[in-house]
Amino acid sequence: FAYATRIMVRELLNHQRLRRARKRGGDWVRVTLTSAKEAEPGLAVDIERMPEILEELRQLDARKADVVQLKVFWGMTVPEIAETLEVSASTVDREWRFAQRWLARELRHKVDTV
Repeated sequence: FAYATRIMVRELLNHQRLRRARKRGGDWVRVTLTSAKEAEPGLAVDIERMPEILEELRQLDARKADVVQLKVFWGMTVPEIAETLEVSASTVDREWRFAQRWLARELRHKVDTV
């Protein structure tokens, strides 16, 4: 999953670059983390920074990064992630809630500093 996720992220970035090249302006992509309490609706994020932000999360806690990748890029449910990572569903739920808040804060910080 980790290797395939890296490939997916790379392809998403390539797709975004091509799309941007065809359209006028728009170097920002709207991303919302709707269930994160700290997220702002319509938070603008430079998608090219996502691999860097995910790597920061991986260095903080590898399992949280795995949960994010399986949930966001693979669309897995909490029970599916729990089975894949061989942990309980409550652990996955707790890791996901933390990761959402952390990502919302980091994405907001990255946008504010740009």
